[in-house]
Amino acid sequence: MKQTWRWFGPSDAISIGEIKQTGATGIVSALHHVPTGEAWSVDHIKERQQQIEQPEGVPSGLSWDVVESVPVSEVIKSQTGPVRQHIEAYKTSLRNLAECGIQTVCYNFMPVLDWTRTDLSYPLPHGGNAMRFDLVDFAVFDCFILCRKGAEEDYSAEIIEAAQARFADLGDGGRRNLSNNIVAGLPGANDNWSLEDVKRHLGTYVGMTTEMLRSNLVDFLSEVVPTAEDLGIRLCCHPDDPPFPLLGLPRVMSSQSDYAAVLDAVDSPANGATLCTGSLGVDTEFDPVSFIAQLGHRIHFVHLRNTVREGPSDSNRHSFSESEHLAGDTDMVATIRTLLAEEQRRRNQGRSDSEIPMRPDHGHALLSDLTRPSQPGYPLIGRMRGLAELRGVMHGFA
Repeated sequence: MKQTWRWFGPSDAISIGEIKQTGATGIVSALHHVPTGEAWSVDHIKERQQQIEQPEGVPSGLSWDVVESVPVSEVIKSQTGPVRQHIEAYKTSLRNLAECGIQTVCYNFMPVLDWTRTDLSYPLPHGGNAMRFDLVDFAVFDCFILCRKGAEEDYSAEIIEAAQARFADLGDGGRRNLSNNIVAGLPGANDNWSLEDVKRHLGTYVGMTTEMLRSNLVDFLSEVVPTAEDLGIRLCCHPDDPPFPLLGLPRVMSSQSDYAAVLDAVDSPANGATLCTGSLGVDTEFDPVSFIAQLGHRIHFVHLRNTVREGPSDSNRHSFSESEHLAGDTDMVATIRTLLAEEQRRRNQGRSDSEIPMRPDHGHALLSDLTRPSQPGYPLIGRMRGLAELRGVMHGFA
């Protein structure tokens, strides 16, 4: 697998020079400054390529290999507003990326909230910290901060009772911090919103069922996949994170069966999957080996990350923490072994995409990470440790 590293552009506290020292050979990036729903221009794409390939005029040896993400707007997801305009802008972005030689484009279809955590610096026994999703804390936000109508019906009596007590204990500062963690937008999220923005966008999904949202995704793909296929671009959808409903909203990319349904509905090699073991692995039913065995030929990008499920939980919704890459609930060794076998199968078939790009997703904040600025979940030392461990497993199967 090609070992890549996520870089958020010139504002990223981690430089291209530092990334090169990690041993990564490719870059995953996006034009986060372009408003969602607007087309990416060739000039902006080439500018980002130059920032990656020639920082300060010196060749880095790195290239922009994966776009993560060209965001899908709420207009497209909810099919309200200028849908046609946003779809045409998306197609223009794909054309311009192809003109610049970029062929792999990740996206997601999570309504309103992108990936979600309640704690961005959860202390760990070894002295570092990790990100965490606590179901009680999320119920605090949903029921008592956002005050979403009908929210309490979505949780068990035990979760509501614990949320009431925690809300009382948090105080104004704790409530504000929790709200900011959830609403303000994590790295790579489509938009940075206020509490009022979230309430307004939730209104556009009133009455939206899982079947309706999946139909909207299939409609979107039916429009853009033919363009991507003509351009030689591989689209790959990232799973819901966490892989269960939040805020009363449906989720449609939370399981292997979800992926199978959407990939079958728009059956094209340009319509593929981003396998994120950390997102899907929160579900007790997730089996990475089975996922790769069934859908491996459509996996265009891989996030290798691990999580550990913890209490409290409610039905199949779990609290969880980000774990070490080789620990947690997902068998990372079996995952890598099966992905390497998929790469060999592609080589045997003569496929041009036989080398699957991967990146070490997230990481514990360790050592100097604790005192230097970085994006939540994207520390330098923690991710470098993860990449080194994953690289070791890959070499073990070479």
